[in-house]
Amino acid sequence: MQSQKIYILADNQDITRAGLRHLIDSNFGSSALAVEVHTEQFLISELQKHPEAVVVIDYSLFDIQSVSALVNLRARYPRSSWIIFVSEMTQDAIRQLCVQGSFSVILKENSAEEIMAALRVVSSTDRFICHQISNMLLEERQQSRTVSNLTPSETEILKLIARGLTVKEIASERNSSVHTIISHKKNIFRKIDVNNVYEATKYALQAGLVDLMEYYI
Repeated sequence: MQSQKIYILADNQDITRAGLRHLIDSNFGSSALAVEVHTEQFLISELQKHPEAVVVIDYSLFDIQSVSALVNLRARYPRSSWIIFVSEMTQDAIRQLCVQGSFSVILKENSAEEIMAALRVVSSTDRFICHQISNMLLEERQQSRTVSNLTPSETEILKLIARGLTVKEIASERNSSVHTIISHKKNIFRKIDVNNVYEATKYALQAGLVDLMEYYI
């Protein structure tokens, strides 16, 4: 007789746990068992009993303090599978989870169909990344490739442009001629496919070349 697949629902919202339990019960029937936990201590207790369980956890609403803590907990139970619901995480935190290779990541606002798809995929020990996050990571890779086409000097000049410096000010700061900076600026705009300073600034912000706080200062 095949043993039940255990799903540990680690979420502090009753409605979310109820919804997940309904999805699991209605789609897997008696072949799956959903267990609800409210704290990290109870999560660890269930993982000790069910080391091959699928953990479905809302990172922002559960009592795990950082992505590193989540990674370390997952490492203690290498046979477990993890689905991370994200809503208010930063792109950097989402990126860290995806880079790990051992987490499936999905947004809470995803449809029931996509959430169910994640449950099915992960139950067979595969990995699932929802399409919105996949698109975000793809766009970042595309931006990274484009930025990598810039020379180090062009990258620094793009940062200065995004900080609001004029061509004359950039030339002064870099001990270059205005003509040289104008040439660099034309090459930068061509390489990143923008037409003006506003678009170049937006690009630099999205690519992480300039911090938002630095920009507003």
